Amino acid sequence: MSIQSTPSSSSSLSRLDGLAAGATDVWLLIGRVALCWVFLAIGWGHIGNTAGFVGYLTSLKVPSPEIFAWIGAIVELIIAITLLFGVATRYGAALAIIFLIISTAIAHRYWEYTGPAVGANYNNFLKNLSMMGGMFYVFVVGPGGFSIDAMMGKK
Repeated sequence: MSIQSTPSSSSSLSRLDGLAAGATDVWLLIGRVALCWVFLAIGWGHIGNTAGFVGYLTSLKVPSPEIFAWIGAIVELIIAITLLFGVATRYGAALAIIFLIISTAIAHRYWEYTGPAVGANYNNFLKNLSMMGGMFYVFVVGPGGFSIDAMMGKK
């Protein structure tokens, strides 16, 4: 897939355009790995401390927190794998968007908190929004050349 970009008007900025266009697949790989890292670290942490995750979901009044803790952790790891290896990447991005909408709505309702918890939850709310933005880019642009999808011809 060729990525079209609008060149910058300034000559110094056009050098940056050249850098972006000249290494598109590298930048897409770096972006996928950066997005993957969050899902991998948090998902692995939830697997390693399922009791803590269940307790957190219980405090949020999530029904059947034991079931949803495992579903959440497994979904996070699936998203991480799709991003890391660039396999079924658009499906992984779509799953991530849905997951981020649900997890943000459940866990980061900052307007319901008081004191320092407002800021912490607001920051996590914004983090999830920015990750969602990244996932929309992955969904539209695809994984890039350094991916299993590209090797299989599913750009």
